[in-house]
Amino acid sequence: IQAQFGTLSDYFEALHKESNLGEKRSNSLFPVLSGDFFTYADRDHHYWSGYFTSRPFYKHLDRVLESYIRAAEILYSLALVQSSKSEKMSVFPSVDNYKLLTEARRNLGLFQHHDAITGTAKDWVVVDYGTRLFHSIMNLKKVIIDSAHLLILKDKSAYSYDTATPFLKMDDVQASQDSLPHKTVIKLTLQPRYLVIYNPTEQERFPVVSVNVNSPRVKLLSPLGKPVPVQINAVWDGATTVSHEAYQISFVAHLPPLGIGVYQLLKDESSEAVLADYNIYVRNSRQEKPDTVFKIKEMQHSVDNIILENAYMKLWFSGMSGLLEKINTKKDGKNHQMKVEFAWYGTTSNRDKSGAYLFIPDGDAKPYIFTDPPTIRVAHGKIFSEVVCFFNHVTHTMRLYKVQGLEGQSLEVSNIVDIRGEYNRELAMRISSDINSQNRFYTDLNGYQIQPRLTMNKLPLQANIYPMTTMTYIQDVGVRLTLHSAQSLGVASLKNGQVEVIMDRRLMQDDNRGLGQGVQDNKITANVFRLLLERRHGTDLNEEKTPVSFPSLLSHMTSLFLNHPVIPMTANADSGVPELINTFSPLISSMPCDMHIVNLRTIQAKVDTKPSDEAALILHRKGFDCRFSNRDMGLLCSTTQGKIKVHKLFNKFRVESLTPTSLSLMHSPPDARNISEINMSSMEINTFRIRLR
Repeated sequence: IQAQFGTLSDYFEALHKESNLGEKRSNSLFPVLSGDFFTYADRDHHYWSGYFTSRPFYKHLDRVLESYIRAAEILYSLALVQSSKSEKMSVFPSVDNYKLLTEARRNLGLFQHHDAITGTAKDWVVVDYGTRLFHSIMNLKKVIIDSAHLLILKDKSAYSYDTATPFLKMDDVQASQDSLPHKTVIKLTLQPRYLVIYNPTEQERFPVVSVNVNSPRVKLLSPLGKPVPVQINAVWDGATTVSHEAYQISFVAHLPPLGIGVYQLLKDESSEAVLADYNIYVRNSRQEKPDTVFKIKEMQHSVDNIILENAYMKLWFSGMSGLLEKINTKKDGKNHQMKVEFAWYGTTSNRDKSGAYLFIPDGDAKPYIFTDPPTIRVAHGKIFSEVVCFFNHVTHTMRLYKVQGLEGQSLEVSNIVDIRGEYNRELAMRISSDINSQNRFYTDLNGYQIQPRLTMNKLPLQANIYPMTTMTYIQDVGVRLTLHSAQSLGVASLKNGQVEVIMDRRLMQDDNRGLGQGVQDNKITANVFRLLLERRHGTDLNEEKTPVSFPSLLSHMTSLFLNHPVIPMTANADSGVPELINTFSPLISSMPCDMHIVNLRTIQAKVDTKPSDEAALILHRKGFDCRFSNRDMGLLCSTTQGKIKVHKLFNKFRVESLTPTSLSLMHSPPDARNISEINMSSMEINTFRIRLR
């Protein structure tokens, strides 16, 4: 026997030779299979669609780490270049922080293992994975703080590094690997305090930023020293009690791409901040004494709708359940049914039951029934309004931003899920619309490409569940409804016009696929989404059958902003505060809309675990559907057919050299030389070696 390893092309060459195809009609003999192999079943009706959702707490934590690692890599690379410009800044902890970055990459890489991100490891192994993710998140926060500190100092020669009291601190803390983060409270004084906000995306951004402060008498100054309009929200202890330890302030920031805006917070008795008003629907109204700060009205549940609106849409919610019922899009004046509900799946009574891998339900989901209507808390504010419903197993929030541009065009949906007391149950959120989706829906495979899915009635329910990494959508001739997600979960479209996503599962037994246990280590889990409704133009019915589909530019941008939130930090009150620059803008302008900076990461030196003076610039040109209108969408970028002039990229830095290399940086093409223009095709990812000065 002669055996050798072969590549795909070796295989097809041998096949052609064997079948005497030669040059002619080479494809006609063999049928063509395209698409992927989801959803897999190894025997009977044992479909492996359970792991798409298992351990959702860690599926979310993975994405948080992913976002922090990219943010830290980019900021570190820029700070490293900055620090090499003068002797004084050599105290920048470049080597120590590079080690933290390397370790974080490894921990994130390790978690992509087929028993980690999938949620199919034993409890104690999950704790080890979680601890690694958690430690790396804390370490990356340190890298971000150290790098931002260096970049925003006005007088770089005044830079000093002190491990004991870092110059900045993050505005949230996570107590342990299996708990949700909570916001720290910023103490205000009459002396202004720096609030430093980092935008890790390559697009100019107007995000709504919320931080907690210790007084409602607050004034906020923009980087240019002008007062910024602020909405003050109550911080709640449970559903109906206001905590006066803290107040949440929300405002629209303006941040340059990959840049930092330096705001200032101070206490101001004549504060012009606008308070949010609250309506609370409770079963038995307890006429307490009115709140000292906020206007809070207690109400009875009613058949009348709760209504929220902004410049783009009007929303109707049920006055009984607090759940969304209908959306009106203002541009065309159309009403769209959009019913949100929750549902339970059980598991079969047969011997083989659902487990970490398998989803074997006992039939269709049963509606989530509540004997008493939930407490509903409605906030009306200048910058956002929201409806929060308190059910036994889920706290469901729908928030509408009343701002122009991208933030106001989609709905923010968040569910805090807790099914720790349940027995063989899975909780799903279902959105039923009047979109004529004809059993077809779309999910992304990896954040890069979208795959059409067909719901087939001849298959069991569990076969029609697919993995969603960042988004899923349904559409008809006139509209597309996209559910953007900040964590991977299982999704389905079991009826016309429906999208459902499974949010957590608790299963008491092993499913005989090698794990040897059930899934009973559930946490209080946060699932975050954005719901985007878009008008479609110029579509024909034939293309509904095509094997590819693309998001719109607005949709790509919504996903980017959801997965890479801005990072607020405050200057430590006790450290003597040096003068800071107003804004740090490393790029000349936003990148083209369809160009994403996957990373700008410093390459390791050839010897030792030190950083070199080169970085890897990894770019991805997204494919998008051009039949969606981009006018009046608040996109602050343009497209350039995939071309970028290298000298028009960076603002504070000079590109000394930029050379193409293989994706993994292992190989440089033989003709690799310094290039002055980047030119990429759609759906491509390219890596360049870049030297900045």
